[in-house]
Amino acid sequence: MSLEELREEIESIDREIVDLIARRTYVAETIAEVKDERGMATTDEGQEQAVMDRAGQNAEAFDVDPNLVKAIFRLLIELNKVEQRENR
Repeated sequence: MSLEELREEIESIDREIVDLIARRTYVAETIAEVKDERGMATTDEGQEQAVMDRAGQNAEAFDVDPNLVKAIFRLLIELNKVEQRENR
């Protein structure tokens, strides 16, 4: 592949990543609404740990640095929690 083709592939992947982040954010917002309706706390440390564990396992399955993947997921979780708190 040429450099241009490789850059186009990265551009396509970047769009897919943004799409997935948008989808994840929508679901997280829906979860926040359900939690609010049920009077539940915004933070669920057990669930957060389960997400982090899955992220690490998935990273290893795809031969990606688990620390990098976990850092990205930690950021996603924290951003979702901030949005949940702001919308309550």
